Order: sequence, then structure tokens, then C-alpha cells
Amino acid sequence: MNPVYSAYFADPFVLRHEGAYYAYGTAPASMEGAQFPILYSQDLHQWEQVGWALQPRRGREFWAPEVAYHAGKFYLYYSTSGVEGQDHQLYVAVSDTPTGVFQEMGQALVPDEPFTIDAHPFQDRDGQWYLYYCKDFLTLDDDHRVGTGIVVDRLIDMTRLAGEPSLVVRPYADWQLFRAARSMYGGIYDWHTVEGAAVLHHEGRYYCFYSGGAWELENYGVAYVIADHPMGPYQRPDPADVPILKTIPGLQIGPGHNSFTIAPEGGTAIVYHAWDSAMTARRMCVDRLIWQAGKPRLALPLT
Repeated sequence: MNPVYSAYFADPFVLRHEGAYYAYGTAPASMEGAQFPILYSQDLHQWEQVGWALQPRRGREFWAPEVAYHAGKFYLYYSTSGVEGQDHQLYVAVSDTPTGVFQEMGQALVPDEPFTIDAHPFQDRDGQWYLYYCKDFLTLDDDHRVGTGIVVDRLIDMTRLAGEPSLVVRPYADWQLFRAARSMYGGIYDWHTVEGAAVLHHEGRYYCFYSGGAWELENYGVAYVIADHPMGPYQRPDPADVPILKTIPGLQIGPGHNSFTIAPEGGTAIVYHAWDSAMTARRMCVDRLIWQAGKPRLALPLT
């Protein structure tokens, strides 16, 4: 039954490791200033907090952690340093265990960009790792809107990018509006946003799921684009097929920023956050992802 965890836990990422599940999310810091609570579960239903990912830090915002396991190490990707949603940068920290504490590496992953968030590490079938992340776009190319979009780059190793990002998706639709007449970069824009990449490989193709719209409003939801290679090019599905996850009045508001994991009994579980009906907190939810006629769909929640 959703939500599966009662406390504030946004941008939930679930790592399955040695048969157990570890969840990392955006949430208020501890009283001492530690960042990113870590939850533990055996079944994706019952969760308990088992630690904090980062040692106490004050005076900064910390968003959207994701963890990759490679060669005996756990790598935590996250954004920080921003103020009121601006000037964030991506960083990586490392640990010998999934429960941390993760040690910060100290250097921004994309230092030449003024704003980068929502890192998503993805390992392809050949072992190559890629990093999907968000950056801002100020031009009106094709039918793209001004705002935050998603790119992908190859990881040289787990802490360094090749520096050759390719476009995954930019905002293109009315439902992806973040804020009208937003003041950014010295101008005023109707700012649109797509963010929170999560990639699945299915029947030879790569599906990059993302969240669009304003995270605190009812228009927030999950859609996807499709490619034959992690680096793209990516194509949009039929507009009638997206979003696949959206507000259900009276039940959940603004669902999004999902991740995927393997369910205990097999199959794919989609993990995401949603506001409760009173909008007091974004809380973690788990549903089942299925494929119908080659298209991703949400089924009933895991039971």
C-alpha cells in the first residue's frame, strides 16, 4: 500500500544489493546536519532508516542522490551548493558499504556548467557506465522550450566524465511548465523543466524516463523517450502515451522523480515520490511497471 514510508522522502533511488534494498532520497537533514537518509528493506514494503549518506554539512542544499555499485565500491552522485534552486553542481562520494558514510571526492563533475542536477548513473550491457544529468538551455531550438533538460555523457571512470554530452530530452510541451515569467540568467522566461532521468533497457532499446513540470504542483508527472543506444539520439513517443504517471485527484499529487529496481518476486518495480492530498510531504511510493503492446505502463502497486 502506498506510500511505503511515512516520512518526507523525495527523489527516491533504490539500490538492490545482495538481495536487500537500500533507498536514498532528498529529505531534511539530521539535527546535526547529516545529509541523505538511507533506508533499508528486504521486501520494498517495510523500511527502516539505517544511517545518513554524508557527514554533517550546513548552509547548502542537497538534492537527488543516486548510488552505483562498481568494483567493490559504492558511488553516491548528488547535487549541492545551490541557493533557492540555482547554482547547483554535481558531485560524487564513495563508500565501501551501501550504508556509508560516503566520502566526498571534492570536485564538481561538470565544472563548466552553471547548473547541473539529478545525476543518474547507468551501466550498459557491455559494462560501460554513462551519467545522465540535467542542465539549463536558453535557446528556442526546433520546438524546444527554454528551461532545464537532460543530457548524457560517458563515464571515463566512476568519478570522471568524457566531457562529450549528448542531448536526451528538452522540454517541449505545455504540461512541462515549471514557472511562467521566471527570472533566470539576467532574463525573464516561461521556464519549462524535464528532470530526474531513469533508464531501462527493454527488448533492445533504451527508455529514458523523466519527470516534467513543477515539482510542487499538480502538473508534475513521468514520461519517457526512446533510443537504440544510451547516447541517443532519443525519440519521443506518441503524445497520447505520456505521461504514464500523473496526479490522481484525492489520492496523490505531483508524482515523479522515479527510479527502478527488481522486485523480490521478479519483474520491474518503479519507485517514485508523490505529495499526499494535503501536500504536507513528498513520500516514497512503489508500483509495478509492465509492458503492454511494447509500451511501459503502471500496474497495481506491489503487494
